[in-house]
Amino acid sequence: MSTHMWIRQIHRWLSMAFTVAVIANIVAMTMQLQAVWIGFLALVPLIPLLATGLYLFALPYVSRGDGARQEA
Repeated sequence: MSTHMWIRQIHRWLSMAFTVAVIANIVAMTMQLQAVWIGFLALVPLIPLLATGLYLFALPYVSRGDGARQEA
């Protein structure tokens, strides 16, 4: 499996973890719990999710530039 596929798979798992953390935060808010750490729980997968998302976003542009250089 290539590096791009590994990063894509990690990005998918991080998005699921982020979704679970956001749902836990919503449940805690509706139950009026005063646990601040639940609010910060969503930040744990969000930061690497941002990094992998930016990588996947830039991937087509970077690979397109490599192909143009090889043809010339």
